[in-house]
Amino acid sequence: MQPVMPSWPELQRFGTNWRISGSLMELSIGPPCSHPCSCFSASCGKRRPRMFGSVNKTKLLGVMMMVNFLIYILVEVTRSYGRSDPTKPHMPSKEFWKKPELSEAYWNRKQQHLDYVRNPLIVSSTVHASSAPVDETSQTTDQPNHSTKAKHCKPDFAITTQIKDYNSLPQRFKDFLLFMQCRSYPILIDAPYVCSETPFLLLAVKSLTLHFDRRQAIRESWGHAGILTNHRVVTVFLLGKTTESDYFPNVSEMLRFEASLHGDLLQWDYRDTFFNLTLKDVLFHDWIAENCPSARFIFKGDDDVFVNTRSILNFLGGLSATKERDLFVGDVISNAGPHRDKKLKYYIPESVFVGSYPPYAGGGGYLYSADVGLRLRNISQYVSLFPIDDVYIGMCLQKLGLVPEKHQGFRTFNIETKYRENPCTYQGLMLVHPRSPQEMIQIWSWISDPGLNCQ
Repeated sequence: MQPVMPSWPELQRFGTNWRISGSLMELSIGPPCSHPCSCFSASCGKRRPRMFGSVNKTKLLGVMMMVNFLIYILVEVTRSYGRSDPTKPHMPSKEFWKKPELSEAYWNRKQQHLDYVRNPLIVSSTVHASSAPVDETSQTTDQPNHSTKAKHCKPDFAITTQIKDYNSLPQRFKDFLLFMQCRSYPILIDAPYVCSETPFLLLAVKSLTLHFDRRQAIRESWGHAGILTNHRVVTVFLLGKTTESDYFPNVSEMLRFEASLHGDLLQWDYRDTFFNLTLKDVLFHDWIAENCPSARFIFKGDDDVFVNTRSILNFLGGLSATKERDLFVGDVISNAGPHRDKKLKYYIPESVFVGSYPPYAGGGGYLYSADVGLRLRNISQYVSLFPIDDVYIGMCLQKLGLVPEKHQGFRTFNIETKYRENPCTYQGLMLVHPRSPQEMIQIWSWISDPGLNCQ
């Protein structure tokens, strides 16, 4: 059986009319009517669809389909560019790191410079280009003085033109700023044998030359060196140099006698002032790294505090290895900032420092592991000296990514008056500030009494 294929329509003329004929359709096309109404008249015959209208619609439909197709192609191309290609590196639209705008405050400027030269990306590229050691590359005229052989560090008088209100600053601030770049001084009195046997706990006490009575009271109470609760405890006192210009009497001979008698004094050849307590921290960490690296824990505090050494040892004995590694506990102060009143002891001018302080432990005393002590020593080389020592240690901890832990046993702001004469009050504490030499000896005798019952 042969398939019947539809034939194409043929166009034929019948007089004045054209007819399309074929197997699919037949359509007669006559001349257009002269009047709209005549399209329905007898002379015009029945209304016929107009061929040209259909052709225009077909063209319009084709154009619309073509436009839709082009839009589809554009959308797909855009999507393909939006997809991430794992084989190609992704470039961020903004800079990941850039040098910050230079601060107007002097300390902040110095710290920005140290942060800049310590940046591993910058140091690595500089070292690769120059083939110089990292230490040599990072050393600039703005770098602190780290030379252990320097006998005298000269004042930097250029600083007087770098701080707009330098001439109006208190004298103690001027003195600090002039020697701010100096952090290495020769040692005058050493204690080379204090760590001859590995200490479990090293007590480092900040003291002044004239405080003979405080040091002796500590030796006879909470700072007594030897074995305590099966752990070895050693004590050192950290001193600077008092000068006649500060109206101190010359007691250097008495100090040397004390050092020979007890062998626990460390004295450096720098001016011992309140703002130089930070320098005392830096020098001590250098000393312990070289002379007592085997110490496991370090307590560092002032010579007017009482410390319950037994309570500290009990606390340390219960630490895990992880907790021990990052240990730094004390009376932590958070959300603090500089004082702007010139009459205050802790006054910091805006021309020197702007910003808030990181969390820090009160300088009356805090406890940390030797591992943290070593890290503090290393990072302090890249933190500009700050005139408040406990804030400075907080800055160093922040650079290490550590936050000091607050412990209720540290009472650097004393305890309520009604509890101060109760021996049992001190049993659960680690530190109380302040206490006189007489009070230290008395409290130690209270808590050392085997008959004391605090249940």
